[in-house]
Amino acid sequence: MRAQINKYFLIGLLAIGLLDACKVSKDTPTPQPELPTTFRNAPQTTDTASIASLPWESFFTDATLKSLIDNAIRKNYDMQIALLNIESAKLQLRQAKLLNIPTATLNVTGGTTRPSDNSLNGISLNNFLGTQHLEDYNANIQFAWEADIWGKIRNQKRTAVAAYLQTEESRKLLQTDIVSTVSKAFYNLLTLDEQMEVAQRNVRLNDSTLRIIRLQYDAGQVTLVAVQQAEAQQLTASQLIPQLEQSMAVQENALRILSGELPAAIERHTKLNEYPLTDKLSSGIPSDMLGRRPDVRSSELALTMANAKVGVTKARMYPSLVITASGGINAVKFSEWFQIPSSLFGLATAGITQPLFQHKELKTQFEVAKVEREQSVIRFRQNVLEAVGEVSDALVKIEKLKSQYDIASVKVQKLQQAVSNASQLFENGRATYLEVIVAQSNVLQSELEISTLKRDQLFAVVDLYRSLGGGWR
Repeated sequence: MRAQINKYFLIGLLAIGLLDACKVSKDTPTPQPELPTTFRNAPQTTDTASIASLPWESFFTDATLKSLIDNAIRKNYDMQIALLNIESAKLQLRQAKLLNIPTATLNVTGGTTRPSDNSLNGISLNNFLGTQHLEDYNANIQFAWEADIWGKIRNQKRTAVAAYLQTEESRKLLQTDIVSTVSKAFYNLLTLDEQMEVAQRNVRLNDSTLRIIRLQYDAGQVTLVAVQQAEAQQLTASQLIPQLEQSMAVQENALRILSGELPAAIERHTKLNEYPLTDKLSSGIPSDMLGRRPDVRSSELALTMANAKVGVTKARMYPSLVITASGGINAVKFSEWFQIPSSLFGLATAGITQPLFQHKELKTQFEVAKVEREQSVIRFRQNVLEAVGEVSDALVKIEKLKSQYDIASVKVQKLQQAVSNASQLFENGRATYLEVIVAQSNVLQSELEISTLKRDQLFAVVDLYRSLGGGWR
């Protein structure tokens, strides 16, 4: 009767422990950040879809650019490391799923003991067994299992799952960066090509002007200063050519290295002015953006891991119940070792362990885990805020760069007309060489500026696509 009472008492304690498991630590839920209904500077539209939903193969249309992006994603060394990180996390996840499965250990031992003839054991062996040594042969399997009363193992599994998912989000984030970097590098190369044409065109224009001024100098119509200023203007345009060639080579090398290749030239068959720019870039709604951005998802998973760590550190402060069992065959003679069932034996024990002198240390670990959890909440809020800000920045850049480009286009047209008019008037003796040189200098700078503005517009579109969470599909 007493044994039955003890059995029910132990069962009751175990049930109370299981019910108490949910009270060991309370998870901090993912905060619901304050989000605007629409992004700042977003165009007025009823379309809630987002360009970020498009795979990068559909978002970018240039065949050369798509080939470069695909090559970089496949060969980039950082991407290869990210894939190996995913594989490592997957192996750890598989291992974590086995945490609540009993461990099994096979033990096979054989030994002999020769006690002293004058010892108690030696005298006893002589008197009762008629031998001077004792043999022992043992083969058994030992099992051990820890009851997950306080959720420690469950939280360790949660950590492993979140860590695996976080490595996948890191891969997505890396891919979005690769897509963004490659596309911008390609656009920059097209801009350098355009600026090279501008520089070469202005060198030819300056050559024509310089030839006329030298003829006038030989005829005594202008001074040596006019020739020197015309030569300086020509050298200004000529100096741009090696500068642009240097920038091209450095950009091509960087793009090749990003793709895990040796530095080399990159063929391109598209011109910068052939890229159309559209105003129909739907940004969708902010709440959808959060679910697409890998960095936001990663910070959310970090909070899950922080919650699980709090649960683990808290559970370590409570008693743990470990059940062990072993069974096998045992004999004192080798000839009788495998005689079944006379050599069979079995043993089962259950024990509760409670840390005593480590309580302060475990308490500190628990408090630190709670602080780290609060840090995860703050980082999540910060990531959300930065994400919304990046989208808003990209939208305002697209809007204002378009206005700048439109104004610069009109400015270039006016200056090109001014160069043509100044050249004609100069040839007819109705304008000075200074007017021609100033007009040529102005048109050079303006044509370089408009190519940069076109590039910046393309950059802004890429930034919008990336900041909305596009590029990893």
